[in-house]
Amino acid sequence: MNAHISADNVKLKRAYEPAAADDGMRVLIDRLWPRGVSKDHAALDLWLKDLAPSTELRKWFGHDPARWAEFQRRYADEVRQHPELFEQLHDLAQKGRVTLVYSAHDEAHNDAVVLLNLLLARSKPEQRLAARRLHK
Repeated sequence: MNAHISADNVKLKRAYEPAAADDGMRVLIDRLWPRGVSKDHAALDLWLKDLAPSTELRKWFGHDPARWAEFQRRYADEVRQHPELFEQLHDLAQKGRVTLVYSAHDEAHNDAVVLLNLLLARSKPEQRLAARRLHK
């Protein structure tokens, strides 16, 4: 996983938003299927539910911004327990555009944001800054 990923290659999108031609590979990264979303509407290419936060972590976090820093740390630890899945996602993002699809209402504090940051962690500093600006 030494090659850098361009911030342009990874975007985030809620599962309730329509698919777009420029989404590239659409990957659902939630453990649970988004409530009320049909498979056709989701237009997914891949579902990496085993890369999602554990049920215990998801329930503990509860999308409470006060727990955000600790959630990021704990979730990063969980991602490291599935290196083959993270590497699969990393490889897809190296090859072209990947859209991480998630269902959380909070667009700034969710697992997709953490995965985006992990994917860009080895990228140039200006790419990480661009990614953070996109998702504030």
